[in-house]
Amino acid sequence: MPSFDTVSEVDHHELSNAIDQANREIGTRYDFKGSGAKIEQTDNQLTLSAESEFQIKQMAPILKEKMSKRGIDVSCLEFSDIVEMNKKASQQVLVREGLDKDLARKIVKLIKDSKLKVQVAIQGEQVRVNGKKRDDLQQIMELLREANLGIPLQFNNFRD
Repeated sequence: MPSFDTVSEVDHHELSNAIDQANREIGTRYDFKGSGAKIEQTDNQLTLSAESEFQIKQMAPILKEKMSKRGIDVSCLEFSDIVEMNKKASQQVLVREGLDKDLARKIVKLIKDSKLKVQVAIQGEQVRVNGKKRDDLQQIMELLREANLGIPLQFNNFRD
């Protein structure tokens, strides 16, 4: 029976490459010369640090551009507020991965409301969809792409 998994993942290698490229561009730009502005990564947390809030606001589009060029969907980024202390400003950026329970339930409800003959099961941080017809599974994929759930979805482990 054909099936596939709906997941939300980020390629960490491409993410680190995008961060390196963004740091390189920030280092060579004239408006950032000598400011010590940089983007640091720890697991799924990014930290943008610079001298002022204005520079942080200039760094975010650079990061988004480099990520989109590397094939990473920027809707997985969740920006927090900019914090200014003394002569430093920083901003935390969360890279969201995995489907939380509420979003998984929303996906299951969306699929069940489509009235297609498929079975849906939540398995940890992914949603497995089984069906008898490959066409039904492709319709489900299209339905989920158009749903705009606020997080990038990937479909992997497609079995025929």
